[in-house]
Amino acid sequence: MAVRKIIHVDMDAFYASVEQRDDPQLRGKPVIIAWRGSRSVVCAASYEARQFGVRSAMPAVRAERLCPNAVFLPPDFPRYRSVSRQVREIFKRHTDLIEPLSLDEAYLDVTENKTGLPTATQVARAVREQIRAELHLTASAGVAPNKFLAKIASDWRKPDGLFVIQPDEIDSFLLALPVSRLPGVGKVMEQKLKGFDVQTVAALRELDLPTLEGRFGRYGVRLYELARGIDESEVIPDRPTKSISAEDTFERDVLLAEMEPMIRRLAEHTWAASRKESRIARTVVLKLKTSDFKILTRSHTPVSPPCSCEELASIALSLRERVGLNPQQRFRLVGVGLSNFHDPDDAAAQPALFT
Repeated sequence: MAVRKIIHVDMDAFYASVEQRDDPQLRGKPVIIAWRGSRSVVCAASYEARQFGVRSAMPAVRAERLCPNAVFLPPDFPRYRSVSRQVREIFKRHTDLIEPLSLDEAYLDVTENKTGLPTATQVARAVREQIRAELHLTASAGVAPNKFLAKIASDWRKPDGLFVIQPDEIDSFLLALPVSRLPGVGKVMEQKLKGFDVQTVAALRELDLPTLEGRFGRYGVRLYELARGIDESEVIPDRPTKSISAEDTFERDVLLAEMEPMIRRLAEHTWAASRKESRIARTVVLKLKTSDFKILTRSHTPVSPPCSCEELASIALSLRERVGLNPQQRFRLVGVGLSNFHDPDDAAAQPALFT
């Protein structure tokens, strides 16, 4: 089987960079894209703002404390979508196998490319040069034999960088990485692996498949493969979004009645992520995991789709009333999601639902 050639392209500080490009007075200044409000989170931060420790998904009030001289701008998603479409047109010159992850990043399978360039590295270089010349923006790219490695590589020399992992370099690149760099290894999983004295990919590779599968189920199999640089997932063009969600595992189990601040914060994350989509979500989902690891979900499809973060949070909070468990039941995780996505054209066909 031929080795695949995958590129992961990630626009640099995309929303903030578009704002700085379109308003010369913002160039060189710390720019933070966020709605105003005590519960708002940062959608994007320019690299000037990141020098102060500001990061995406950070509470906006904290970002303002870290960088009091920052210029705060509300997100303009219609404009970002427009620029994203222009970036996509550049991708299409090189391949039809494009899998967008969001407005600002995508996978490209260039095992065979339209332009006849002999290597994936040259394709990545051409894509980045065209984005710079035509859109006056910068993008970072990672090139590798699979999606998982390409995504890690694109972050390696950010911003405005290109990093290549050749097939014979996979082991030398992977083994020294902390396990936190692997997809799906968040803080909770990182702590669980640390209990096995596993902090690097090299240490993870020493655990055999039965051990990992027995401890972590299907994800244990995934960990076993990732530790060896194995990822057979294909680049799937125009994969429709089925759901968007954000969830949090608590340090201590909490009561349902104590969850309002967490639900509101997660609703903000989910709402910001949903603004990157061209399609409209109609169903709100509340996910809970009890202290004894039982998962339950409650959902609601209102007559009209949620039209604001506050409305999303309000519906998610109301779903607590349908949980139906003992009020003293404690929970270890909560999540807020949106699902049941429809094209905007469908909205025009159903005006009563989308007024």
